[in-house]
This record gives sequence, structure tokens and C-alpha cells, in this order.
Amino acid sequence: MSLLEHPTAQALLSDADVSAADVRGCRRRLEGFLQRYLPRFYREEQRELALVVLQGKLSNLERKTSEPIAYLADRPRKPVQHFVGAGVWDDEAVMAELRRHVAEEMADPDGVLVLDPSGFAKSGAASCGVARQWCGRLGKVDNCQVGVFLTYATARGYAPLDRQLYLPREWAGDDERREETHVPEAVTFQESWRIGLDLLDRSGPDVPFGWVAGDDEFGRASAFRAALRQRGLRYVLDVPCNTSIRDLGETPAPGHRLSPWRRVDEWAKAQPPSRWRRLELGKGSKGPRVVRALETWVQTRDERGRVGPVERLVVIRTVAEESQVWYTLSNACDVAMPGVVQAHGRRHGAEELFRAGKGEVGLGQYEVRGWVGWHHHRTLSLLALWFLALEKDRLGGENPGLDGPADA
Repeated sequence: MSLLEHPTAQALLSDADVSAADVRGCRRRLEGFLQRYLPRFYREEQRELALVVLQGKLSNLERKTSEPIAYLADRPRKPVQHFVGAGVWDDEAVMAELRRHVAEEMADPDGVLVLDPSGFAKSGAASCGVARQWCGRLGKVDNCQVGVFLTYATARGYAPLDRQLYLPREWAGDDERREETHVPEAVTFQESWRIGLDLLDRSGPDVPFGWVAGDDEFGRASAFRAALRQRGLRYVLDVPCNTSIRDLGETPAPGHRLSPWRRVDEWAKAQPPSRWRRLELGKGSKGPRVVRALETWVQTRDERGRVGPVERLVVIRTVAEESQVWYTLSNACDVAMPGVVQAHGRRHGAEELFRAGKGEVGLGQYEVRGWVGWHHHRTLSLLALWFLALEKDRLGGENPGLDGPADA
């Protein structure tokens, strides 16, 4: 029996099958989708180019940058390049309209706002914000740009909400490079977690949500967690395995004898098997997602060594031969542990959405160098990604054949 004849493979192929009827009219639906966004572009030519770029991003082009997109549409290259790289249109207005659209389609009071820093490797040093910094996609420090992205995760699906380029400190203080790449005067150096707060403040009023989630780049910042508490926002955030904690017990009480400080991974390894609880998080791409989790109440120390407030530690471990472990802190005191673990799990779906964005709509394929071009490109890419999310939902969650041409 060949690999493709195996029953499991046949089932996967059956799930992936998309008929011509499923994708027929995609161009018409894209044009209809864009009707609410086109008024955000100032001139008729810009509205035409927006459709051209979106069609190119949804096509089967191998590289979805401005030049091949222009050639695919049988248009001159330079107007398309200028539209994406330096066009005078308000991408913040487009993103605000996208968030309103997402709220209409997917509003969920238990939704999760997921913050995700994403690196884009670059070979040169002239592009805005390029520096040797951590690139999660490569898993190492390298020459790259880093953007902070915000995603909406609900039981129904995932949608992009916002983005901003991270400007390293050496760039923020370099007037010459700022001028060359047209960085607005109002933009100053901000740690990624401060950018994350701005994205939350900007998007929060548009979409209902119950949680904020993020990886350990956000969770390790005690000031970020404090800012979320001050805003009255419920969070579940990863922290590094070497985070120092003091276990206060499952039901901390006044006069509780303080335990010694220890690394969170060492604390977790010392817990008896009976403390771990088995949880099923629903169906995943490879079958039911099963994890084990345990929890307690803890204190941590901030960057200056000061003891912080009481927080909830939830350790999550996948059930697999090579298990993954996440150490998370939350301020949720009104939700049972399965709810905290479920909210945390939705973060990984948001990461998958952006991986799809890099592969399906060319999120990581661009040749712009300036601040405006970076945000224009990301805005158009996220708009295309949102259209794909709607197409997937229309087809009942199946793969809608997104690598095919948009003019079918």
C-alpha cells in the first residue's frame, strides 16, 4: 500500500478537496468585500490599485511583491510600487474599518486578543528598523525587521486586527536614518510590550474580548502585566522557564508560611503526578488536543527584584512523546483552570494565522524600505488575510483553495 492509499491519507485528501463551485465567483466576492474599504482610499486610481494588489496577493504568484503583481494585472510597475511603498492614503483608517468588520462578523465577549512579535529577515541595512535582533522565525539573533501584531481569536475563528513596526533604540535616535525612511516625528522608541499596549488600546474599543494573551516577550515584562491589571483586562501570558516564583499555595491565606523562591520549571518538575489534570481542548489538525495542567498562586519579582502582587500560575504540558511546556501567569480569579488553558490555547491558532499570511498572501514578501511602505504593505496583506478567513468560514472551515487565482 502506498502512502497516499493509507486510510488516514485518504481522509486528509478528502477534507482538502475543494470543488470548482466552492471557489467560483471569488473575484466577485472580493470586489464585494472591498466595497466597504474602498472609500478609505482617496482617489479613484488608488481604489483601482487596491483591487489589483489584493487580487495579486490572493493569486498563485510565487512571489507576491509589487512588480509581479503589476505584471499579472498587465499594468505598469511603477504606479503599483508607489501605491504600496509611498502612496498618500490612510492605512490606519483601513485598519479601523477592518476591525469594525471583524466585530460585525465574529464578535465574542470571550474572545482573546493575541499579541505576537514577528521577525522578517532582511539582507541589507537601509530598510526602516532593520537591526541585529531576535528573529523568532529563524530562532536566532539576525538582521531583521520586527513587527508587533494583534489577532482576534474566538471559537469561530481568527482575524488580524493591527500591526506596528518595532523601531530599535538606535534607529529612534538617528535623525538621518529617520529622515531617509520617513519615520513620523511622533514615533519614539518603545519596547515591544508598550507597542502591544497601544495596539490593545486602539483595538479594544472596536471588538469585544475577554482575554489578552501573548508569548514570554510580553509576559516577562512585569510592567506590562501591571498595565493590563490597571486597565481591568484579564490576561494569560507566557513567562520564561527561569522565572523566579514563590508558591503561595492553591488557596493563599493571611499568615500563610512563605515558601522559598525557585525557578518555575524546577517547581513544576517537583510536583507529584496527582496534581496534574488532564484536559481536552477540542479537535486540532492532528486529532483531539490533549494537555495536562496544574496551577497555584504565586508571587514573582520584577526587573528590580521587587516582589509583585499575587498572580495565578498555570503550567501546561502537551501529551506527546516530545511534550511542550508553557509556564503562564494570569490574573483571572473568576475562571476555572480549563477556561484559562482554553484561552491560552487560542494563541497558537493566531500564530498559525500569521504563518498562513506569510505563505498565502505574501506578508513576508516586500521590497519597501520606509515606515509608510512597511505599514501600507502590512495593511494590504492583513486585508487579504481577513478576506481568506471569511472565505474559509463560508466554506465551513475547509481549505478554500487559497493558492488559486482570485479571478476564478
